[in-house]
Amino acid sequence: MSHPQSMITFRNALTATLFISLFLSGCGSGGDRDDSADISEQVGRTLDYTASVNFIDSDGNTISTVQVAVADDNDSRSEGLMDVYDLPPDAGMLFIFEDESPRSFWMANTPLSLDILFVNADMEIIRIHRQTSPYSQDNILSDGPAMYTIEVNAGYTREHDIMEGMRVSFDGI
Repeated sequence: MSHPQSMITFRNALTATLFISLFLSGCGSGGDRDDSADISEQVGRTLDYTASVNFIDSDGNTISTVQVAVADDNDSRSEGLMDVYDLPPDAGMLFIFEDESPRSFWMANTPLSLDILFVNADMEIIRIHRQTSPYSQDNILSDGPAMYTIEVNAGYTREHDIMEGMRVSFDGI
């Protein structure tokens, strides 16, 4: 048989321990802060659009033009559109490589869905991947030798009827 006084002490100690635990857990990591920040509220990187890419139909007419940030060295190509949360509708990024060879991209740390176009040395679009998944680590392959890659907002290529086999030209490069 237990002593009533020791039971009260045990109950008080247990209550005090629970209270302190709850209090400390509420104070530990920001309390009421909402860590699920909306993507539009995040600042991320801003880009300098220093060149343009023209999309050309089979008749030689420019059907669409985007302003692009240029990635022409290892560091800028590796960074790509990572941590870019806002890309204007008629903007994108142009990746320029030293040689023509099979290319592979991924969307790790890229919060936007993109259309990714691979272009060969003859300036022909050889492969378009539409509506890529943000933050994906899946390889996105050129399916052939490419010297350039263009990234634009998802849906841009469908909206402007841009298709494989069309050509591109650059201004400001």
